[in-house]
Amino acid sequence: MVAAIVAGVLGARAEGDDAPRTRLQWSRAIGYWVLTTTVAFEMAAGGVWDLLRIEFVRISLTRLGYPLYLLYILGPPKILCAIALLVPRFPRLKEWAYAGAFFNYAGAAASLVLTGRNTSEWMAPLVFAVLTMGSWAMRPASRKATATRLSQGAGTVAWCVPAAIVAAMLVVSFLTLPTGAPPR
Repeated sequence: MVAAIVAGVLGARAEGDDAPRTRLQWSRAIGYWVLTTTVAFEMAAGGVWDLLRIEFVRISLTRLGYPLYLLYILGPPKILCAIALLVPRFPRLKEWAYAGAFFNYAGAAASLVLTGRNTSEWMAPLVFAVLTMGSWAMRPASRKATATRLSQGAGTVAWCVPAAIVAAMLVVSFLTLPTGAPPR
């Protein structure tokens, strides 16, 4: 892991970033790579564990009431997330990887909290969610997605129309709630 951090800090110039010059820049670069490699390692290990269906994850999923085939659904994206976080370029893909990692950890923490597990059980995924947000916040400019037209002042209509459509969808979904038992 130390080798990955050193390689990331020293290889940042290959992505177009300037070499860190001040102590603060060095600290930020090292902090980013420590957080990123930690999250990427956990995602890669989690993906492998899911695909191998080790006893730990089988028992965890069963205790939460999830089906075991969910491991085959979650495993490959976790491995792809780890790769996306570490490879150079592809800033939009990195945004999706960060979102996926955060939703994975936040969902795990929520599942554990909502099923009444101890604080010691749900704290680990919550810590990884925070580490993911820290990595995202500290990423260098070359790893950030460029500003879109929408963020460059597209106007109120560009924001209000989608919000109104989603609001209408929510109203319709509440008005059309099914009643009774599901069909057999």
